[in-house]
Amino acid sequence: MSNFVTPEQFTSANKANIETLLTLANTAFASAERLAALNLNTARSVLEDGVANTKALLAVKDVQELVNLQAALAQPIVEKAVAYARSVYEITSQSQEELSKLFEAQVAELNKGVATALDTAAKSAPAGTEGAFAAIKSAFAAGNTAFDNVTKTVKQMADTAETNLAAAADATVKAVTGEQVTAQALGGAE
Repeated sequence: MSNFVTPEQFTSANKANIETLLTLANTAFASAERLAALNLNTARSVLEDGVANTKALLAVKDVQELVNLQAALAQPIVEKAVAYARSVYEITSQSQEELSKLFEAQVAELNKGVATALDTAAKSAPAGTEGAFAAIKSAFAAGNTAFDNVTKTVKQMADTAETNLAAAADATVKAVTGEQVTAQALGGAE
């Protein structure tokens, strides 16, 4: 039995690496494309809203109308900013998730290769070394368990961050809506 890599194994490994790189590139390009489209649409919307808001401000005739207009303009701006932030977060989260899956698949493949190599080495090792190989396999298994636990913890943290972001965005919109109602009430009291 040979401990050297065969040309077929080398070719197979290179093919797998190329596929991985293509997947990484496609994920990065897809995310960049989505972010570019989001930014372009946001810029267009900001420009259109800016023109409309400027026209509305130029048409103001008195202070009361200005106060009401300012309150009316604030809420859509904040809502659009929050929606933009959510979209950016969603795009980056999806990209991160795809890359994590790819990384986890690579780690699983590496682990499989190391386990196979350990088994092969254990079979050709001199008698009396079984304990050493058992210890190495045990340490390897413990490392894999630790990696799995860290991966799960990171996923839980990402889920918590996403939940907190959504709550903060909702609170921001509600706060602006409350300010709008207060501004209109104050404007009406004058």
